[in-house]
Amino acid sequence: MNTNVGAIDRLIRLLLASALFYLGFFLYGGTGLGIALVAVGGVMLVTALVGFCGLYQLLGIRTNKLTGSLHGK
Repeated sequence: MNTNVGAIDRLIRLLLASALFYLGFFLYGGTGLGIALVAVGGVMLVTALVGFCGLYQLLGIRTNKLTGSLHGK
């Protein structure tokens, strides 16, 4: 699986995921909104750690820079 999420994009996703986890667990804990915030934060966390975003793949977006021949097309 090729990565399509760049370093700055990953950092932003990590920061947003932590904010969403905080909101979901502490401010809106036990509500439907809290569960939704934690779910969205979880998806952002996974995409930041893995470096691949399915939505980016569908839309043809790449935020990482291709270097060398190690990256696929």
